[in-house]
Amino acid sequence: MPFTGPDIVVIALVVLVILILFAGIKTVPQGYRYTIERFGRYTRTLEPGLNIIMPFIEQIGAKMNVMEQVLDVPTQEVITKDNASVSADAVAFYQVLNAAEAAYQVANLENAILNLTMTNIRSVMGSMDLDELLSNREVINDRLLRVVDEAVRPWGIKVTRVEIKDIQPPVDLVDAMGRQMKAEREKRAQVLEAEGFRNAQILRAEGAKQSAILEAEGQREAAYREAEARERLAEAEAKATRMVSEAIAAGDINAINYFVAQKYTEAMASIGTAPNSKVVLMPMEASSLIGSLGGIGAIAREVFGDQQPQRAPAPPRAPAAPRSTPVVNPFDPNRE
Repeated sequence: MPFTGPDIVVIALVVLVILILFAGIKTVPQGYRYTIERFGRYTRTLEPGLNIIMPFIEQIGAKMNVMEQVLDVPTQEVITKDNASVSADAVAFYQVLNAAEAAYQVANLENAILNLTMTNIRSVMGSMDLDELLSNREVINDRLLRVVDEAVRPWGIKVTRVEIKDIQPPVDLVDAMGRQMKAEREKRAQVLEAEGFRNAQILRAEGAKQSAILEAEGQREAAYREAEARERLAEAEAKATRMVSEAIAAGDINAINYFVAQKYTEAMASIGTAPNSKVVLMPMEASSLIGSLGGIGAIAREVFGDQQPQRAPAPPRAPAAPRSTPVVNPFDPNRE
């Protein structure tokens, strides 16, 4: 059926209400904050999710990304404290903490942070020597982070990290540094070699010293032992001589026989062990030597306290005239 005037008005009003409702419903995605302006003035910030505003009176002012963002800092020419020219580039990480301050306290936020970072890179690196600049990159990063973060705090921004990516000295300066490093390493090698040679000499000297000390101690101990042995031997000989002297003083003929037999036996041993003697002349009788040995046995029994009655050995007979008859081995196979 055809629509009349009142029907059209009602339909228009319903459509208008629906449009107004859709205009007042705003959905904010996660990681973003929307600022709301009422007649151009900031009133509040919309959080992520479904939000309702007053249509035609309130409107969205700025859509701020509150996630951590990366800002690439282009290469900068920096003159160090010792007048060396180097090229450095960096990267900065920042995050919006207060959407309203980031939207209304500064214009062109990323450009402001970028220029602030570049300026502080030249300031911080220009106050350091080249060697310090190349070896203390962590110190540079820490100083840059502290300075830049303090500067952007009124904007509602938090700079989480500033990193120097690369530092490039001039080519001729790199060559000079290479030669310097080579000279330093050669110097260090020579110093280590000299120290090693010195330590080796010291150790060898210490070893020789200890060897000499031990050798001297060994000689001293050997001399002490030898002297002690000679002393014991002298004591034994003195004791034996005293006992024999007492026996001679008591009129014991066997004591005299002991000395005679001892010298007799030593002389025979010397003759028998001569290297140039092939034929031995025997200027005595075998019975004389046996008699002398019998006297020695009697004296030994008296010295060691044998209490059994002893028979006096027969006195040794006078040695016969020397004979020129050679000693003949009865077991010689060449004997006829």
